[in-house]
Amino acid sequence: MRCPFCHYEDSKVLDSRPTEDGRAIRRRRECLRCHRRFTSYERVEEVPIWVVKKDGRREAFERRKILKGLLTACEKRPVSLESLEAVVDRVERKIRDQAQGEVPTRLIGDFVMQELRELDEVAYVRFASVYRQFTDIQGFRQELERLIESHHEKSRGD
Repeated sequence: MRCPFCHYEDSKVLDSRPTEDGRAIRRRRECLRCHRRFTSYERVEEVPIWVVKKDGRREAFERRKILKGLLTACEKRPVSLESLEAVVDRVERKIRDQAQGEVPTRLIGDFVMQELRELDEVAYVRFASVYRQFTDIQGFRQELERLIESHHEKSRGD
């Protein structure tokens, strides 16, 4: 593994541990020349998933796009980056478990909404307002009412 600092081509592994529910291995490494430490990840190369957009276009699935949307929804909220990366991991796992090579954007958005609803209700509403493309206050209000009703059902223990 090439050192990201001095570009020397050899390093030693200091520690290895599974991450992403065993789907990847995180390795702490040390460069044999400059002795700086860095982290690498080893993942199984998966079959590519194609995302089918609303207009019918297809593009390769990219985890970073989900993370970017989550970061925007959670801006100035008490949600850690680690929590958001775990959400992306779960969403990707659901996509790979259900997809047959292609997945509609609607399904990805639904998975993200399910996760955000449990993680942070304000971020959920922010994401929903963009994802569902509310055209007026009534659509926004209906989504809030659904969230409030769900919250009441949880607090009653239903």
